[in-house]
Amino acid sequence: MSAVHFAPRRAYSCLLFVVAAWAQVAATAAPAVARDPDHLVFLWPDGAPGAKGTADGDRPELSAYLAAGDKNSGAGVVVCPGGGYGHLAVDHEGKQIADWFNSIGVSAFVLKYRHRASGAGYGHPAPLDDAQRAIRLARSKAADWKVDPKRIGVMGFSAGGHLASTAATHFDDGKADAPDPIDRQGCRPDFAILCYAVITLDDAFTHQGSKKNLLGAEPDPKLVELLSNEKQVTEKTPPTFLWSTGDDGAVPVENSVQFYLACRKAKVPAELHVYEHGPHGVGLGKNLPAVSVWSDQLAAWLKHRGILTGAGG
Repeated sequence: MSAVHFAPRRAYSCLLFVVAAWAQVAATAAPAVARDPDHLVFLWPDGAPGAKGTADGDRPELSAYLAAGDKNSGAGVVVCPGGGYGHLAVDHEGKQIADWFNSIGVSAFVLKYRHRASGAGYGHPAPLDDAQRAIRLARSKAADWKVDPKRIGVMGFSAGGHLASTAATHFDDGKADAPDPIDRQGCRPDFAILCYAVITLDDAFTHQGSKKNLLGAEPDPKLVELLSNEKQVTEKTPPTFLWSTGDDGAVPVENSVQFYLACRKAKVPAELHVYEHGPHGVGLGKNLPAVSVWSDQLAAWLKHRGILTGAGG
């Protein structure tokens, strides 16, 4: 008799366990709904240089997610989502990243840059123009957005990492006499964060789709050399944090390794994390415990560098 009553009770307990387990998995797997940006700004309200049209894709824009006043560190970062220079992974490599930065007191500026499939279609130099302008714009808005103009970095994922590494190796101090006050700002980032980044355009290790979208089917070898950013590192390259996975099947880890070694040679402060396993394009990697630690390690690096406190280091 007792066995007859035990079976339903056991089944019910198992059902509760399954439901609870599923709820936990769902809560872990489903990303939080990203909030709307505090500000949405066209980089060039009157039209971008080299624009081929006036559609949304011809008008690069910056979405500003500002850190809350009670935890605002004063640091800011321009975030370049990936997408092979053919689309933008704005959610998991943009909005979700901004939410995470806000949680540690960093304001994030998610960049919608021009690429091969946006508007009338764009290759180099449009994406770099957009990234440089975004850094200048963030500096020009420093007082309004409550960020320190000397603690504004750049971050990129995959092809967005190529763009970020380009911004970290190709920059200027601005033009003091420029009629546009934004152009008077320098575009050198104060730090760089490169996540499973395309960095080289050499055929041995590049991502061919990104290279083709950026430079076309038959690129000028001199331009390939110029935009293979591991070859452009100098002592003026900003401190850099890099991470990738050893078995990334889309963008070989050698991209990150070569840039890190170039930083060492130039005596640029740099930190590299290579996780043994993990697919390409994971963003925060919430469902990959061995990889998701990258954000904690980045936060520790930012703190060590003084970027979260303004103390330097």
